[in-house]
Amino acid sequence: MSDIDELKKAIVQFTKDRDWDQFHNGKDLALALSIEASELNEAFLWKDAKDVNVDKVKEELADIINYAILIADKYDLDIKQIVLDKLRRNAEKYPVDKAYGNAKKYNEL
Repeated sequence: MSDIDELKKAIVQFTKDRDWDQFHNGKDLALALSIEASELNEAFLWKDAKDVNVDKVKEELADIINYAILIADKYDLDIKQIVLDKLRRNAEKYPVDKAYGNAKKYNEL
C-alpha cells in the first residue's frame, strides 16, 4: 500500500467512525479546504515568511491535505495519477528552457 493510499484509508476511516460522511459532499469539502487554506494564509499575515509559526503551518497544511484527500475519495480520483497528469500539463506550459528562474505565467513566457 502506498503512503497516499494509507493516508486516504486512515482519513476515510476517521470520518466513517464519526458518521461525518453524511456532511462531506463535494461542495462542502471544497469550501472546507478553502477555509483551511485561508487559515494557512492567516499564519503568514503581517509577518516575514521566516517568522511564521511552523507548528501552525503544519496544522493547517494537514487540514488542507485531509480535505483534498476526502475530495479525491468522494469522486473516486486516483491522487497519484491526477497529480502526475497535472505535472505533465504544467511541463508543457512551462518548458524548462523558458520557465527556469522565471515567475511569469505561461502565457507571458
